[in-house]
Amino acid sequence: MIDRFWAKFGKPSSDSVHTLTKDNMPKHVAIIMDGNGRWAKSRGLPRIAGHHTGMKVVKQITMAADRLGIQYLTLYAFSTENWKRPKAEVDFLMRLPQEFLSIELEELIANNVQVRMMGYRDALPSHTIRALEEAIARTADNTGLILNFALNYGSRTEMTDAVKRIAEAVRDGELKPEDIEESTIAERLFTNGLPDPDLLIRTSGELRLSNFMLWQLAYSEMWFTDVYWPEFSESHFHEAIAEYQRRARRYGGL
Repeated sequence: MIDRFWAKFGKPSSDSVHTLTKDNMPKHVAIIMDGNGRWAKSRGLPRIAGHHTGMKVVKQITMAADRLGIQYLTLYAFSTENWKRPKAEVDFLMRLPQEFLSIELEELIANNVQVRMMGYRDALPSHTIRALEEAIARTADNTGLILNFALNYGSRTEMTDAVKRIAEAVRDGELKPEDIEESTIAERLFTNGLPDPDLLIRTSGELRLSNFMLWQLAYSEMWFTDVYWPEFSESHFHEAIAEYQRRARRYGGL
């Protein structure tokens, strides 16, 4: 699949994939962490084994992003559509934030990482919310990398809710239709206050956005790899950054 993609768009030469420059580092990287279940299946393991291994990769890539000076890292951890999966798998996924943060929170704090979450909290189990709220509270004053988990997140619902709030503001006389601008919508999204991602990475060979940050990714560079998330390494991350740095971002201009 990826070979077909590169055949159409061109593949970078291998001799420069890890040459990085500090002056062209993306500020915000978003990642669709895909392929945990398929990685496990290819090894004769249960799907949850892939999710557990993938959790360990989260720490590795977070620390790699921090070392590179990336300011924001948004990870697609659980979508609003993922509730369709078997209950046992969903229950396991809902326990991963608690396990991850119980192990890694102190190191995140020591590295000045600030934890955030975007998504719909109401449907999440109480133990998941408690773990996240503790991490968010304890890292609130940190000034380094912002680690933003997209959990129970769906972009179409996010945008629909933003439109509803704008309609309510117009109905209540707080906003005139002629005053609605792009910023009017952006300010009502979960990412209000964050810059749009400069780079989107998706693992596992899939070439789609899967309802992730559809508004925010309008001008993001995209990088796809066949590598499953549990196998994604710092070297792969550097490869994605190097490809980003080779591209010219013109935002519709020349």
